[in-house]
Amino acid sequence: MKALLLYPQFPQSFWSYDRFMEIAGLKAVIPPLGILTVAALLPQDWNIRFYDRNVTPETEADWEWCDLVIISAMLVQKVDFQALIRKGVALGKKVAVGGPYPTSVPEDAQAAGAHYLVLDEGELTVPQFVEAIANHQESGTFRSCEKPDVTLSPPPRFDLLQRDAYLMMAMQFSRGCPFNCEFCDIISLYGRKPRTKEPKQALTELQILYDLGWRGSIFIVDDNFIGNQRNVKRFLRELIPWMQQHDYPFTFITEASVNLAEDEELLSLMQDAGFYAVFLGIETPDQDSLQVTRKVQNTRNPLVEACQKINNAGLLIYAGFILGFDGERSGAGDRIQAFIEQTSIPQPMLGILQALPNTALWNRLKEEGRLFDAEGHPTGDQNTLMNFEPTRPLPELAREYVEGFWQLYEPTTYLKRCFRQCLNLNVADRRRQTMQVPLHRQLRLVAQLIWHQGMRRPEIRQQFWQQLWQLFRQKPQLLTLYLGLCAAGEHFWEYRELARERISQQLGYDPLAIAPDVEQREIALSSL
Repeated sequence: MKALLLYPQFPQSFWSYDRFMEIAGLKAVIPPLGILTVAALLPQDWNIRFYDRNVTPETEADWEWCDLVIISAMLVQKVDFQALIRKGVALGKKVAVGGPYPTSVPEDAQAAGAHYLVLDEGELTVPQFVEAIANHQESGTFRSCEKPDVTLSPPPRFDLLQRDAYLMMAMQFSRGCPFNCEFCDIISLYGRKPRTKEPKQALTELQILYDLGWRGSIFIVDDNFIGNQRNVKRFLRELIPWMQQHDYPFTFITEASVNLAEDEELLSLMQDAGFYAVFLGIETPDQDSLQVTRKVQNTRNPLVEACQKINNAGLLIYAGFILGFDGERSGAGDRIQAFIEQTSIPQPMLGILQALPNTALWNRLKEEGRLFDAEGHPTGDQNTLMNFEPTRPLPELAREYVEGFWQLYEPTTYLKRCFRQCLNLNVADRRRQTMQVPLHRQLRLVAQLIWHQGMRRPEIRQQFWQQLWQLFRQKPQLLTLYLGLCAAGEHFWEYRELARERISQQLGYDPLAIAPDVEQREIALSSL
């Protein structure tokens, strides 16, 4: 069997870092672990060609060569995903699909013409699919109500990657999350009982990357790395000596819940193991909204103090924020901006709430008749208007979103947050705890930044040099991390224009052209 494995293109989005990739001479942020794991689950006698279309597109010769096309996608890749299905069908190829998007909305893949729907988690459904192929079955849907034992999951096929095209490599330690946030689809996809790999299993994957020559940062893509704190500590205790023995070839970034700040031992282990950053789902500083959306883990301790504790462990904070929760008070966007200013989170992801399929939020809104159409499918894009009727006026929400994003990523404001966040970090060893970029990429990055921010942009030229000099004097071990944040600014300054344009097109007018009520804003800020 000759199988062509394809990973669809991402549209320009908050996380695409398009301008950063261009400046650094890279193509994509991280590789797709899901389809690489599928490749490892396929029979060894199959011939495989793999293309991440964000790095290198396949050729017409590849389409002609293959017997079968396998595509994996997330919701945000919807457009290219469906186009690839239709192309495969038009060429007379059998098409199999899987991943979070078709698992949540299988009817979209069916409508596009996919023959095989390999849904849920591949460790259980890929073998069913392979058996169907062996039995010459022309089509089928393969599902499993059970969750697989991830200790039996094979290492992803990292060897298929064009590794020097990525900013980071990726690995997974766990699946699932113990919490019950109403808007989140992780628990519907992977369950509330976090399942973890064995420490030695995870170290085997790191050894594979090491043997393939990777040196740099690794994104541990767990939706909540600390969901099973006992097992993650077991892993970290074995990771620390492995890192020492291999002379610290990697540094790590991951996603975690805010209760990370409550466990000093865990923070210390992550620091010693080489973690330099963590993404937190903060969502909002409004306690009533956190209660409504069932994000109770964010209400146990003051969020500002939690961020300070995490910074004190040397961890840079990335964070997500959401507008549009039920019962949300006017001025939520201003309160989010004030929180971000207080904590100096450099790259806050501000989004408008979307009801994702099969989430508790989706089901509740469907019962209440508040989804905008029969399907109510969201686009997966952070700057898309809501797919349900909110409790606040939609124009007000849109204005707060666009205004918030516009002001948060104003160049001087953004660079100031990056500088302050780096000063907040308690980092002693730059090898163990900072973003790692290959030397030739660093040199290109520095040269590009000197031109774009140190020379070409008069509005930030002086600030760029002053902050760079101060950081060099106070925390030189963080220069690589700081310059990476500065370079990412080039993406966000361009993307804020696109976000404003997209929302304006959907509204039919520019929300920033309508002056906000100054008195209303002052009341909102005073309520913090």
